[in-house]
Amino acid sequence: MRRILILLGLVWCAAAQAVCPAWPAARAQAEMMALEKQLQEWDLAYYRQGVSAVPDERYDALEKKYHDWQHCFRPQSQARLPRLAKGGKTLHPVAHVGVKKLPDKLAVARWMKGKNPLWVQPKLDGIAATLHYQQGKLAKVISRGDGVRGEDWTEKARNIPAIPPYISHPDASVILQGELFLKMTDHQQAVRGGVNARSVVAGAMRRNDVSPVLKDLGIFIWAWPDGPQEMSQRLELLDSFGFGLAKRWSKRVTTADDVAGWRERWFREPLPFVTDGVVIHSTPVKGAWWLPGDNSWSAAWKYSPVKASAEVRSVDFPIGRTGRISAVLNLVPVQLDDKKVSRVSIGSLKRWQAADIVPGDQVAISLAGQGIPRLDEVTWRVKVRERPRVPDAAAFNALSCFYYTPACREQFLARLVWLSSKSALAMQGISRSSWLRLMQTGELTHIFSWLTLTHEKLSGMAGITPARAALLYHQFSLSQQQPFRRWVRALGVPIPQSALNAITDNDWQSLLLRKESAWQQLPGTGKALAGQIVRFLHHPQVLQLISQLQEAK
Repeated sequence: MRRILILLGLVWCAAAQAVCPAWPAARAQAEMMALEKQLQEWDLAYYRQGVSAVPDERYDALEKKYHDWQHCFRPQSQARLPRLAKGGKTLHPVAHVGVKKLPDKLAVARWMKGKNPLWVQPKLDGIAATLHYQQGKLAKVISRGDGVRGEDWTEKARNIPAIPPYISHPDASVILQGELFLKMTDHQQAVRGGVNARSVVAGAMRRNDVSPVLKDLGIFIWAWPDGPQEMSQRLELLDSFGFGLAKRWSKRVTTADDVAGWRERWFREPLPFVTDGVVIHSTPVKGAWWLPGDNSWSAAWKYSPVKASAEVRSVDFPIGRTGRISAVLNLVPVQLDDKKVSRVSIGSLKRWQAADIVPGDQVAISLAGQGIPRLDEVTWRVKVRERPRVPDAAAFNALSCFYYTPACREQFLARLVWLSSKSALAMQGISRSSWLRLMQTGELTHIFSWLTLTHEKLSGMAGITPARAALLYHQFSLSQQQPFRRWVRALGVPIPQSALNAITDNDWQSLLLRKESAWQQLPGTGKALAGQIVRFLHHPQVLQLISQLQEAK
């Protein structure tokens, strides 16, 4: 009981770090009831049928969310534990305790501290079971169930060649716990992932008839509750019984780096089974003391998920230089591979509207090419849908926001970032944050206002250091030496690069005199685009900017 209280205390400590939603009591009650109902359905599918209805990382994230809500709205209630299936009628001679999941190497190091000796094993992705031998003969095979009772799988197990019907040992009763798994040939977890192996095993064990899959199952023994205290002796005896996998795949470790090394190696090397992480073992207590959820002597460090679940904090709607509105989700930060992800772009406003994502929802994200976060799906929706305010799409287009107004802030800033980019004036060291500082001074009324800023004026601006002022002035000065074509790009005229390279015009007046028919003669410029170019160049605000550029030579 003391250990259970400590475990629950750790759950509450983790939950205490969460930010509580600003919800009235009625909404909190409705949100918690909906999520608890879903978690219970998944628990029953997993513990009764051996089926993972959702990926582990999604379940873990939503279970954590529920614990956070418990801490926020029901601080006096007992922390939720999985509702295990009660269909099993056969009592385990020793309870299944499960393992605590550690999030990273630092947590592994903390857990290992003060424990010795320590061993690491691959964490097989299969179905847990108890094997009970009496007088050396296989008497019972029991599914995990709720950890106390499970289904009697004895008859099915007699059709699994990997489970020895007899073992040689002086004890009248030998109780082993292990993982029934699907045998594989050179399975590389990093390449192929889980390949649904657990569901195949669960399906074979649930069938009423003898499934042909049973001959393809193996058994990995990871616990001998009352076996020898020394792991090396335990492994030797298991090997002599016919359970040789445990000996082959158990490695002595002393540091978290050792564990990390084996975890990385087993993730990439060809293996005879599917894995989802590693398990670190220390010396267990006697089997009589084992209780479900109460395990201080072993812990799991799972592989980084291909996808991660994250809560949506808010939704932003940035406006690009052409007036296109996109949607970006601000997330509660999550670790994905070696990146901490706190934002993910959905794409267009239309896609966000179709996805219907609001703050509080849970989403699955993964890394696309070059490590860019991407949205895969919505994994949980809060019951109350408080939709954020969306910018008026009709107010923004390719010819809006050349001049600053509060409503134009986003598009105006995007235009400045574009004109300083490598594609336009190639101002080195001038980033989005540089333009933001200048905008905050109130000196930028239009996108080329910076041409009038002197070194002295820049040096006197609040928030701009002398070194930054010198860099800005130097880059602004260098930009005036750029070819005419780059200034056309900086203004944002929608001319394809191939057409821009082909023109011989070297001043604004020549460009303005071109008719649609002349533009159509250039590469990549059809009738529609030629019309867009002419309309852009003769827009009143564009003409004003061109006039100011001509005055500045």
